[in-house]
Amino acid sequence: MSTAIELAADVAAGRITPQQTVDDAIDRIIERDRGIGAFVTVRARHARAEAAELATRTDLATLPLAGVPIAIKDNVAVSGEPMRIGSLATPDAPQPTDHVLVARLRAAGAIVVGITAVPELCLFGATDSPDTVTRNPWNRDLTPGGSSGGSAAAVASGQVPIAHGNDGLGSIRIPAADCGLFGIKPGPGLVPPQPGGNGWYGMAENGPLATTVADAALMLAVMADDMSLAEAGAGTDQTPVRIALADNFPLAIGSTDRHWAAALSQAGQVLTGIGHQVTTSPLPYPTNPAPLLLRWVGGAAADVDDIAAHGGDISRLQKRSRRHVAIGRQVNRRGLVRDSQKTALIASVERYLESVGAELIMTPTLARPPIRAARWSERSWAANMLANVSYAPFAGLFNVLGWPAMSVPFGVHPISGTPMAVHLVGRPGSEAVLLGVAAQLESAHPWPRVAPGFDTQA
Repeated sequence: MSTAIELAADVAAGRITPQQTVDDAIDRIIERDRGIGAFVTVRARHARAEAAELATRTDLATLPLAGVPIAIKDNVAVSGEPMRIGSLATPDAPQPTDHVLVARLRAAGAIVVGITAVPELCLFGATDSPDTVTRNPWNRDLTPGGSSGGSAAAVASGQVPIAHGNDGLGSIRIPAADCGLFGIKPGPGLVPPQPGGNGWYGMAENGPLATTVADAALMLAVMADDMSLAEAGAGTDQTPVRIALADNFPLAIGSTDRHWAAALSQAGQVLTGIGHQVTTSPLPYPTNPAPLLLRWVGGAAADVDDIAAHGGDISRLQKRSRRHVAIGRQVNRRGLVRDSQKTALIASVERYLESVGAELIMTPTLARPPIRAARWSERSWAANMLANVSYAPFAGLFNVLGWPAMSVPFGVHPISGTPMAVHLVGRPGSEAVLLGVAAQLESAHPWPRVAPGFDTQA
């Protein structure tokens, strides 16, 4: 499958039509998704009509995503389609308008071929929707992660070259790591957020999932309406970057799988070899998880209140979600989420960076391979919490801080057969630096663009 950049160039040059790119994508979805479950809606008729309309334009060469088929996660509005957020509790009426980031992608020439699966309310790190369990294209016994699991599975199986995701506690980076993709969570204000609720107290951001850094940078640039980000994704800036490699485990109990730990060490060596300055130093993770957990549950409660206000039937929420939201309502009622919590964490991490003289932080993206693909929605809230926290403990701190962060593929786990990845983070406004480092790491240590068995042109 061609990259998004290659497809757009072919459409602009007349080597392929938008109708062909969409037809090819729909054929791949029909062929591949039955065993994956990435999509909850396939927009075959509408996408073909939009492709035919796009083909009549005379300015295709000016559109950065001309004719590129994309997938949108089921928690931002696509005009004419329901937005269910993985739940039977949400209204099933079609959305009247596109979310602004969808409108920007379409204005750039992209064509939405489908809506991707999420866990209910995007709360957890494995994806099963009311109708299906979404599976990892690298190992179908395992999850592609969550909450952007459907988007990651769609890209990793070569159904579409790029997909939209969002990230409140790792929901782009976890699926990216599980599925061997590049994914970046930008900092606040770069990409328009979802409407409603409180954005998990500002932790949630929209971003891209892609098979290459350049494709992700281009998609992010379009969503952000800042094309300089696409240039950063080329990795041409060779300025050395000071990176603090933090290999310590974030929690008081537990440890990082030895293969994931080795991948982090090897990535540090590669980055050193291409001219960056890598220093190993333990990151002072907070001993009190309250600032993260309170925002997680409180943000979910605000989302549910918004759903109820717009005609949703909250009685149809899954049992685990009801428990999560009930705790969140108590948090919000008592005013337990405070700005001072975030301020203290930012100060601590800033002191760390100053003490080691670093610009970026690098950790593993995950502590171990993906958890099982299963109907986690039928298990208890406690079981879901334990599974999520134990395998994906690295990402959440940086959502609280509001710092941009990305997952970069690095190797394959010898037991699970699923990808591994490193997690790089920078201060607010460092998206271009992060993209540049990721592009250089990709060049020095390339990864398979899609999962084995899905790397044909069909």
